[in-house]
Amino acid sequence: MKKAETDAGDRPGTNSNDAERLAALEREVRELRRANQILKSAASFFAAELDRPSR
Repeated sequence: MKKAETDAGDRPGTNSNDAERLAALEREVRELRRANQILKSAASFFAAELDRPSR
């Protein structure tokens, strides 16, 4: 009942559509931060490889 009232705008709060969108954006942010961390680690690894003297 409360959810229906919130969705209709009769009650203050986050409606279902906004809550879904917010959850999706939070998931995307987590994924992007994880990917960014992986890329930073890979960049550090390859940079260290370039700094090593060749045989």
